[in-house]
Amino acid sequence: MQTLQQQWAQCQTILADNLTTTAYQTWFAPIVPLQFAEGILVLQVKSQFVAEYIEENYIPLLSAAIIRVFGQGTRLEYRVLIDSASGAGTMLPSAGPQNASVSQWPAPASQQQASAFDAQLNQLYTFDSYVGGEPNKLARTAGITIAKQPGYNTFNPLFIYGGSGVGKTHLANAIGNQVLAFNPAARVLYVSANTFKLQYQDARNSNRIPDFLNFYHSIDVLIVDDIQYFAGLKGTQDTFFHIFNYLQQSRKQLVFTCDRAPVELKDIEERLLTRFKYGLTAEITKPDYQLRKNILLSKMRRDGIVLSDEVVDYIAQNVRDSVRDLEGVLASLLAHSTLTDREIDIQLAEQVVSKIVAIQPRQTSIEDVIGAVSEHFNIPEKAIKAQNRSKDISLARHVAVFLSKQLTGCSLAEIGFYMGRRTHATVLHSIAFVRDQMEFDPVLRQHIAQLQSVLKS
Repeated sequence: MQTLQQQWAQCQTILADNLTTTAYQTWFAPIVPLQFAEGILVLQVKSQFVAEYIEENYIPLLSAAIIRVFGQGTRLEYRVLIDSASGAGTMLPSAGPQNASVSQWPAPASQQQASAFDAQLNQLYTFDSYVGGEPNKLARTAGITIAKQPGYNTFNPLFIYGGSGVGKTHLANAIGNQVLAFNPAARVLYVSANTFKLQYQDARNSNRIPDFLNFYHSIDVLIVDDIQYFAGLKGTQDTFFHIFNYLQQSRKQLVFTCDRAPVELKDIEERLLTRFKYGLTAEITKPDYQLRKNILLSKMRRDGIVLSDEVVDYIAQNVRDSVRDLEGVLASLLAHSTLTDREIDIQLAEQVVSKIVAIQPRQTSIEDVIGAVSEHFNIPEKAIKAQNRSKDISLARHVAVFLSKQLTGCSLAEIGFYMGRRTHATVLHSIAFVRDQMEFDPVLRQHIAQLQSVLKS
């Protein structure tokens, strides 16, 4: 018989596997399991804010973990610690997990009605909460098209690939949720490749392969996440190949996510790889600065968080790799602020961000240089890039070229392109002109020094 602590440790393992390290350490590592009796699990949390934040942001995942370990029908209550010395606390009920279901495939033989079909989708992952930008534009646009006419479009299958934390799973779920919004009777199923593998093995071991196939043949929109985990699984691949063919020939929609492009997949049968390429292969790259900033602003509005422009800019500049890291930073900032009663200022942001990501020195871009020169000389950026040869504008252009070569590490060809498609010789001339003028012109030297200071700060 497992102890309560051992059972909760199993839940924590599930949570840790599905969350960023920061999110897990902030919200779930400090939880203490107090009691499990008469189907009620009592968890002790530090504050009512922690309980409310978990309920709002993580209850689907927490519910699934609790049901998987403690069983269907388990109810959850929080005990909020009021006084650590006396141990006094108050109880808060949870909205889950008694109404949630374990992430398993419905029994094929049950002949479920469409209205009762469990799509296994994360209801929080919608197009409204999926912030669009240049890195995800193609995949997002295709996803919206698919949701309107699943199966009857040129994007079948849709193969979405990209690194960890760029938003593949969110987009895949958003497609499924939008399909159901348009057609609640549609049979939509989200399943991870690993879960599909376990389902297949269970059906094979219990001689229920026909039921397994019949169930998957009934799906209208099949979403398979992390399909790279099919690698090396011949039996799983063979079965999935037949399901793929049946669904596509029946004009049913297929959506896959993967951590790499089809051409880079190893130990996947060629016939499957060929079919992955039938429709649209869309990459989601790491979020750029503007998308990172928009994601932060969106999540701030959603969670009622107020941050200064300085803090938002600092996070967007330094948390570059994934959306998950951005979410982790926000969660950690909010936790630090609430639990220590401290204002979220730039000092706290620097402290939190430095623990989550490696801060890289900011790389000056040509656009940064043009912007600084434009402001310094009070000349429009367009004028600097144009063919205008007036003395003031020409000087500003020469200075921009000189500083771009000095500070950005870009090639002469790149600098010339950004400065209005100027030639290699023109760029060299500007650099030589500024260098020569600085030898006897103290005013120009002062301009250069001031601009260098601004761009390096």
